[in-house]
Amino acid sequence: MSLCYTHAVTEDSSGFQAGQSGLVVRIPEAEPAVRTWRDGLDPAARAGVPAHVTVLFPFLHASLIDDDACAALAETVGRHESFEVRFESCGRFPGVLYLAPVPDVPFRRLTEAVVGRWPQTPPYGGKFGAGIVPHLTVAQGQDDTVLDEAEAGLRPGLPFTARVSSVDLVVFDGAEWGQRASFALR
Repeated sequence: MSLCYTHAVTEDSSGFQAGQSGLVVRIPEAEPAVRTWRDGLDPAARAGVPAHVTVLFPFLHASLIDDDACAALAETVGRHESFEVRFESCGRFPGVLYLAPVPDVPFRRLTEAVVGRWPQTPPYGGKFGAGIVPHLTVAQGQDDTVLDEAEAGLRPGLPFTARVSSVDLVVFDGAEWGQRASFALR
């Protein structure tokens, strides 16, 4: 486990603030299908975030993530079994195109466990209510024409499967997101 770093609070043009953190499951198997689309249509990709399914964003500010918080994360995540997931279809939120993981229940359980331990960190700051919809974002902030084109472009790369065996803590340093620690599922 790596040490977590503290950063000053500044905001960049994507709306991310230095010191923000999140918990993500990297899905490297998605990169061949989504990389070109994400690079052009997802601000998180341009800020260094790889293809992933979010477990929790935002998490604690980086200044609050010490060795005790990392140990608690390791214990919380480590209670969950690793699993295999399949991506075979797209879904949408307004202005957003994503790949839907099947099954999604293990992601929901991870999110619920972390929020149960840190209730002050509701998913997306509570902006979208209590519903948890695990997803791998491909495009955001786009109109339907762009999303239709991206979805058509993604279809030849589907389906694919991935093995989920860890959750990564990522932190924004004011310019890009970087991994600060990784926590193994059992």
